[in-house]
Amino acid sequence: MRPTFLLPGLALLVAIWTLPLDTVLGVFPVHMLRHMVLVALAAPLLVLGLPKLAARVAINPLIAAVLEFAVVWGWHMPQTHAIGRLSGVGFVAEQASFLLVGVLVWAGCLLSRQPLAGAGGLLLTSMHMTLLGALLTLAPRDLYADMCGTAPDLAGQQGGGMLMLAIGTPVYLVAGLMLTARALGRSEMA
Repeated sequence: MRPTFLLPGLALLVAIWTLPLDTVLGVFPVHMLRHMVLVALAAPLLVLGLPKLAARVAINPLIAAVLEFAVVWGWHMPQTHAIGRLSGVGFVAEQASFLLVGVLVWAGCLLSRQPLAGAGGLLLTSMHMTLLGALLTLAPRDLYADMCGTAPDLAGQQGGGMLMLAIGTPVYLVAGLMLTARALGRSEMA
């Protein structure tokens, strides 16, 4: 166990699930902030903080990236978004699935014996996160108001999309580039 990574990861989970952030940021931006903290910040810290446990759940980085893609995009469909937003059980299922695929991606990518495969998984994840963030930011209308039975909040959706772009894109991109540099460093040594 490495407390230097584990404690901040656990602190992020406690903060994102307990602090009353909705009053400051609004419903959709907080929704997106939770997602990004789970998959892009807390998950890698947990993997680095519990490396032996992470090694047990590590799978092929590209398979993990595809699983994360399916979960992230699946929960952002209007029907499933409404379930996660309006139902306590749906919220728990959504949050748990985000954390699980986040851990799978980071464990698979950071612990891969082939750093280029790990880099590929993180760069693929960066691309799909960027695309989804851009779609949410640039959509001409609130995509979720009808299914959630709420007043349209395009500005909130745009803010959430920008949070996704501001957090997910650089985190996955930088980590993917670091793994690429590690792989290139190994090949130069050989």
